Amino acid sequence: MSVPRHFPPKIDEPKAYVSAPRRGGSWLANRPGEVVGGAQPSGPAVGNQGPDQGYVHKLAKRFESELVLAPGEHASDVLEGACAVALRRASLYGRAPVADDLRVALTVFGFLGPAVDELVEFRRPLFEELHHVAFHYFTAREIADLVPEATLRMGPAEVAAAFADDWRVPLGL
Repeated sequence: MSVPRHFPPKIDEPKAYVSAPRRGGSWLANRPGEVVGGAQPSGPAVGNQGPDQGYVHKLAKRFESELVLAPGEHASDVLEGACAVALRRASLYGRAPVADDLRVALTVFGFLGPAVDELVEFRRPLFEELHHVAFHYFTAREIADLVPEATLRMGPAEVAAAFADDWRVPLGL
């Protein structure tokens, strides 16, 4: 097998690319989205900031086959609401979303196993038509804010145990 052309044929010949030893000037926070000198903004419609948040949708597809839905519930609506909760949980830790964030979100609302009728009646109007994110963004925010921070800081096994005792406890009801 031959060596690619961008490799120098001899050791003492110059390399194909050499970066500058130092970049001139210092870094400035001059881009439109930069937050300087304080915490991330908070308030209505701002959400919870964190890195690589779009990855949550790829992770959510992995849970679609595990969902236990009641009649009238749709996987796309459930996963959209779970993504909002998962992103809030991930942002509390200052990291990108992981599968456990979604597992906690789906467990809190009882979508990973059979749910009692009272829980189904509670969650159905919350998640209804939620996959239309452009129209239901504030509903997704309400779902994310409904779960107490103490629950979001629990591990998936702890949330599952609390849910098994009483479904209202992880939701702070």
